[in-house]
Amino acid sequence: MDDDLNDEAQSKGVTSQPWETAPSGDDRRMGIGAGRTRDAAKSIRDRLEPEERARVERTVAQLLNLFGKAHTMAILSAFAFAEEPLRFSDLEERLEVPANTLSERLKELVAVGFLRRESYDEVPPRVEYEPTEKCRGVFPAFGHLHAWAIEYDLEGATE
Repeated sequence: MDDDLNDEAQSKGVTSQPWETAPSGDDRRMGIGAGRTRDAAKSIRDRLEPEERARVERTVAQLLNLFGKAHTMAILSAFAFAEEPLRFSDLEERLEVPANTLSERLKELVAVGFLRRESYDEVPPRVEYEPTEKCRGVFPAFGHLHAWAIEYDLEGATE
């Protein structure tokens, strides 16, 4: 068994790392469980070729920039826990986000390939948004954030 496996994984009989080569054989496709610990993340990063590491670091920076924009995380969280595609009006009802900001964020999430926008030729017009596979790939992060919030409070934070 790999030395990098944590005790919990070992106790559950896990014999391979979640970030090991995907069944397709594409070494770039590391599982979402990759990097659950600092040491595992460092190990993954250190194994990358310099060009690939630079690309990954650029992508992470772009992703964090996107996530850091006002209300993006709240919008993605709504999709992470939704059972079906969401309409603009669904998001307006669930979130306290100004309509113009919500519209802008949805356009950005469509542009980066996180959401698919489907327009229906109806009266009144109906537009639905659905997360893509790329977007669903970040959904486990919301589970981790909720698990963290069960354990900890964010002292001194303002709303």
